[in-house]
Amino acid sequence: MNNRAINDRTFFWIVLGISLAVPAVVTLLKVLPDEYRPNALFAQYLPRLNAILNSLVALCLAAGYYFIRVKKNKGTHQVFMFSAFVLSSLFLISYVVYHTVMPSTPYEGEGFLKGLYYFILITHIILAAVILPMILYTIYFSTTGNFARHRRIARITWPLWMYVAVTGVLVYLMISPFYKFAV
Repeated sequence: MNNRAINDRTFFWIVLGISLAVPAVVTLLKVLPDEYRPNALFAQYLPRLNAILNSLVALCLAAGYYFIRVKKNKGTHQVFMFSAFVLSSLFLISYVVYHTVMPSTPYEGEGFLKGLYYFILITHIILAAVILPMILYTIYFSTTGNFARHRRIARITWPLWMYVAVTGVLVYLMISPFYKFAV
């Protein structure tokens, strides 16, 4: 077996572990009783930070797309895509911290907006879980020089990642009026 096959297999197990661990941790944090949550006043600012991070991710994704598809500038494309990955990672850390210390906020809107909110939220959550291994593999194929596979998966990864970033901002805008703290 060659080194590439060993590296591909090792990377598969890393991606699988991360892809299972992240949703498991988030799910556990959602059901953590309030009495076990530490008190951290700074966390009230994290939803706004998360919306800003998601906005920046969307901008980086748009710029990365522009620089590879329109300008054919691989170096600038890579800078923007790596920036999107770093910002998404910071978002994930902030999201986990927030849900560790703060109870969930229920959506209190009614009618059409309530249905729209839950549609956006559910599709956002599902695609956020699905996109994580896709992002990792898209980056992996690029960094290992497997550009044919990189292009093939990036055509699916990019629009899903963009959807998750944009809907993350929409979820924040729709739920923020119902926070029980000042944001």
